[in-house]
Amino acid sequence: MVFNSLAFLAFFALVLGLHAMPFNWRTRKINLLVASYLFYMAWNPPFVILLWISTVVDWFAAQQLVHAERKASRRAWMLLSVVANLGMLGYFKYGHFLLQNFSDVVSVYGVHYVPPKWGIVLPVGISFYTFATLSYTLDVYLRRALPARKFLDYALFVTFFPHLVAGPIMRPTELVPQFEQERRATRRQLQFGLVLVLLGLFQKVVLADTFLSKAAEAVYDTRHAVGALDAWIGTLAFSGQIFCDFAGYSTIAIGVAMCLGFAMPDNFRFPYAAVGFSDFWRRWHITLSSWLRDYLYIPLGGNRHGRARTYLALMGTMLLGGLWHGANWTFVAWGGLHGLYLSIERSLRGRFAGYRPGPMALFALGMLTWMLVNVTWVFFRAKTFDKAWQVLTAMFGAHAGAKPILSTMLIAATLSIVAGIVAAHWWMRRRTLESVLLRVPAVALSMGMGLMAFLIVIAQGNGNAFIYFQF
Repeated sequence: MVFNSLAFLAFFALVLGLHAMPFNWRTRKINLLVASYLFYMAWNPPFVILLWISTVVDWFAAQQLVHAERKASRRAWMLLSVVANLGMLGYFKYGHFLLQNFSDVVSVYGVHYVPPKWGIVLPVGISFYTFATLSYTLDVYLRRALPARKFLDYALFVTFFPHLVAGPIMRPTELVPQFEQERRATRRQLQFGLVLVLLGLFQKVVLADTFLSKAAEAVYDTRHAVGALDAWIGTLAFSGQIFCDFAGYSTIAIGVAMCLGFAMPDNFRFPYAAVGFSDFWRRWHITLSSWLRDYLYIPLGGNRHGRARTYLALMGTMLLGGLWHGANWTFVAWGGLHGLYLSIERSLRGRFAGYRPGPMALFALGMLTWMLVNVTWVFFRAKTFDKAWQVLTAMFGAHAGAKPILSTMLIAATLSIVAGIVAAHWWMRRRTLESVLLRVPAVALSMGMGLMAFLIVIAQGNGNAFIYFQF
């Protein structure tokens, strides 16, 4: 079930009610575990077996890592976890991609190979819970953390339904300790959590699905060439859509967890006000970027072995980060562009180390960052390189004679919403949502929440899946 559905609202109300009952802490944790399994099984019940396999393998491997004395034994248990998790991820997510690319390569040498039809369904959330469980055994292997003391706490960490299918990507050290001691949401946590849920639903249902998706789909799903205006509007619409969709999911997830008495880290910090690409990745999908930093960039050498090694580590990390998003070379190109941006930025920072931009220069650099990020979104949204190239060249003047496909009303609505998003990010750049909401008078906040709820209801959403579910 998806967060933006009546089924989830009924499910959440039931879970919240059970969690508030005067059961002992162990019983309430079992209730949450069972509820999380039911939440996941609502998509495809058999895939819960993969979740069990990942949970049991990593729990057992981590326990053995603590007791293993020889280095070879510790490495073997760590590799068991890595192979099991990445093996499942590779088979379900990249099996067909690898077969198709193998077919393309051998055809160059005159070998005609037609890969079998791939009827395997991608298990929802496998990329997210694979990274979460991998971080557990890797942290134990690297002696950064001790394994969980109780299997129930670890199993609940893996399956906890707010973050299970699309993050935030939690670390065991962030969530397992919260399950060890009894927790109940305070009145303030419950109120703020419900506000976050409503805000996330507004971003998803009203902004992403009702308004912004239309222009993006019209431009990127058409077979015809588009002009410069349509290409830019479609790309800007997707820029706003992907933020509202994914940040909306993360906001709901954090709010739901808070209503149950648990804290989860921010996943977005107003990324369209970023100045530079390192700043962008400190603000966009924060839990993924920190995971890639700790488990890929630093092991690849980070910035400890000279400039050339640093650039290779940056590019390798972003290429793999792009591939994590989807089994398509367009995602690799998206990651490669970000790797290139980060490398160029690092080089420029070294040359202009003493430069301190003023307010106007800071804003100009921020706008440049945002526009270049929009260029990368072309490859993220387009299904093929041909389509990406068609839209990209149109953005810079090609297809001048193409017939307009977007209405004036849709263009105006898209520009207004995207401009509002960017302006809000700049205004909130050095603020937190909680600090701002605390200063809003209760009457004004209630009216704002009521208006959001009204717009969500009249939007009559069809429960469209969140974009990141496909990853």
